[in-house]
Amino acid sequence: MQLRLGIDIACRAPHQASLADESGQFVFAGHRFRTHVSQLEELWSMLPTETKAADVTVIMEPTRNAWVALAAWFRRRGARVVLVPPEQSADLRTYYSKHTKTDRLDSRLLARLPLLHPEGLHEEHGLGPGHPMRRATRLRQSLVKRRSKILARLDALLEILGPGWLAALGSDLANKTPLRFLAAGYACPHTVRRLGRARLTRFIYRHSRGSWGQEMATQLLDAAEETLALWADELDFGELAEDIAVEARLALSLTEEIAALDERIAVQFQEADPQAILMSVPGVGAITGAQILGRLGDPARFRSLAGVRSFSGLVPSLDASGLMGLHGGPTKRGDALLREAIFIAADQARRIDPTLAARYHRLMVSCGKHHTSALCHVASALLTRIVACWRRGQPYVLRDVDGRSVSLAEAKRIVAERYSVPTELRRARLTNTAGARGWTGRRSQESQSAPSAGPSVGHATAAARG
Repeated sequence: MQLRLGIDIACRAPHQASLADESGQFVFAGHRFRTHVSQLEELWSMLPTETKAADVTVIMEPTRNAWVALAAWFRRRGARVVLVPPEQSADLRTYYSKHTKTDRLDSRLLARLPLLHPEGLHEEHGLGPGHPMRRATRLRQSLVKRRSKILARLDALLEILGPGWLAALGSDLANKTPLRFLAAGYACPHTVRRLGRARLTRFIYRHSRGSWGQEMATQLLDAAEETLALWADELDFGELAEDIAVEARLALSLTEEIAALDERIAVQFQEADPQAILMSVPGVGAITGAQILGRLGDPARFRSLAGVRSFSGLVPSLDASGLMGLHGGPTKRGDALLREAIFIAADQARRIDPTLAARYHRLMVSCGKHHTSALCHVASALLTRIVACWRRGQPYVLRDVDGRSVSLAEAKRIVAERYSVPTELRRARLTNTAGARGWTGRRSQESQSAPSAGPSVGHATAAARG
């Protein structure tokens, strides 16, 4: 007898479980329990004694992270664990009953889900957020986004002082030397003038380890003088410098955390990929490879390579009815961090791998695709090759379009000679795509109904009336 145990997971309240047999008849329904070993043992003992563990399927919604420990416990008992997307169960719940949502109804629905939608069940083998590399790569992405927002705010605050400051500090504020300069409260022109050229030079030289020195100090002094002449005494430079220092200290702290996290991820990735299969893929480094492997999970769990592409969300959407079918943009239904990692890797790989470069060149030149659209096609192909290499346990091999293996230097030479997209064509694709989608550039944002400089002709003149 095959049993289906539907569990409606709660984060603070007790979970509810309902057990149904293969015909959909309930053995019990609405049993309340919490994630304690004793209560899990009690729930397991309620199953019919003649049932084998291999005949039990546990069906859950991935509610936050509360499902992870339950999935691991039931898998150790030999049960098959299935996770159902919340939107899928919500749609079935609407169809199943028009009553008000209750936890009892949720667990009953999950227990009967194999009868209602068997093709929508996918067994879960991993630990989800319980996997350290998956969790670490997500945390790194979050920290990088926070730092990017802080750097954008720093850029905006420095614009108040004047353009000379950004020119002196450089456009890349993520560099530690400008951040340390700003964190020390030196974004005040009076402070910069007091420090003088000699002390500024020593500060910059020490923190940049000799990369910068007197030239940057001179530029900062010139920027300070320009700011004083521009604002006079109208702006409170001290308060603005304090605000900038807070943002800079936060950016420095996040930079240190990201660097420490990168070391942890590199160690985890080396343990997960001891044969360096992903590292052999062009455009994939330690961090990118960890993001791909951590967010993708075990590549062997997919039944086909088409399933891998569908999971990534890089496949085009399809709106079909009758004999008509229209392909749209990527579905984006998979993991966003996986798409981001494979997209970045594809942008580098198409500069190295001749076969990917040929595909990118054909889509850009012959098919009229935009860079982003062409790169999505390349990313989907690259992900397919990564999974194929992982399944075979073989490293990635660079090949020419005729199938001949080539070295890295030869591959780069082939790409440069045959598959370079002209800059004019790339700009034309960008302009055409922006116009087709209704985007507006800075020059096209002028009002189309602005009054002319001449006299108004909006009213009929006496001659016209005559």
